[in-house]
Amino acid sequence: MSPAERAVIGRQLGRPPRALVGVAHRCPCGQPDVVETSPRLEDGTPFPTLYYLTCPRATAAASRLESTGRMRDWQDDLAADPELSAAYLAAHESFLATRDARDVLPTRASAGGMPDRVKCLHALAGHALAAGPGVNPIGDRAVEEMGRWWTAGPCAVPSAAPPAQPATPADGAAGRPRSGA
Repeated sequence: MSPAERAVIGRQLGRPPRALVGVAHRCPCGQPDVVETSPRLEDGTPFPTLYYLTCPRATAAASRLESTGRMRDWQDDLAADPELSAAYLAAHESFLATRDARDVLPTRASAGGMPDRVKCLHALAGHALAAGPGVNPIGDRAVEEMGRWWTAGPCAVPSAAPPAQPATPADGAAGRPRSGA
């Protein structure tokens, strides 16, 4: 990760980033919006959230969804739909496999409540963006309903630089930003 990327992420978070491994997804505006973190912080403390949503606009969009009760709705869907439940379990297993490739933690907890709860749309959207469409069905729903958070341009420009014009998604998906490390 370049010093410039680290600086952008620091501006997005409002603090120095911790345990960064790399950029897991870029917003269509070109800046990071999801980072991958180490399974352990620099002091060795376990940190099971592998993907971290950094863009303040995307974070606000996920927070708005949480405040409308979407987590409860999707939790009910998990209980009623065996195919959705199986796909969510597969997302959990994929998440753990990726994390375990970096470091095995003493917990099998993953993120966002997986595999049987919908607990944090920020973590689930981060996983969906980093892994790509189809890996995390609840994260995909969150990303879809978060809207086009990038349309105002980059969220974390240096104070002396003018904001750049936002890009449009190049993958043809209905408003879903492309994945890229």
